[in-house]
Amino acid sequence: MSPVSTERIAGRALVDDALFGRLAHRVAHDQAMEQQLAERVVDQALAFLATCAANPAARLAPSRLVDHGWHAFLAYTREYAGFCDRVAGRFLHHNPEDGDHQVKGTSVAATMAALAEVGYQVDAELWASAADCSEGSGGDGSDSSGSGSCSQCHQGCHNSN
Repeated sequence: MSPVSTERIAGRALVDDALFGRLAHRVAHDQAMEQQLAERVVDQALAFLATCAANPAARLAPSRLVDHGWHAFLAYTREYAGFCDRVAGRFLHHNPEDGDHQVKGTSVAATMAALAEVGYQVDAELWASAADCSEGSGGDGSDSSGSGSCSQCHQGCHNSN
């Protein structure tokens, strides 16, 4: 009987080192953050995208920090499209929430659970600020006032189905 592996997958394993470095550098530069934090952000963004690919019917959303990694990857259109084809077999669209198009039922807790279920490492610290928004609010990301102004993502983004 072979042992069961409890090792988690790092998102950075989904792209080559050169692309990972470019993405992390862009996040660090654009968001004025330390390189080490930018690398964690990109790692979780890649894991998030692969989790979206593995769960096409789920309405998953990134945290504010993780979304910076997604936005950086979108800037590299050829690489992003190739990644989507390879990992998802389709383009993973980035859908900002605006006006009447609010996404209901997306919670960071559900996204974190999906990441873990697929086998990715979950950097809970990068998801924590968003989890605070969705806890006790019915899981829709609205704040306690019910105004809906507290979103997991700094742009109110989510994956497409």
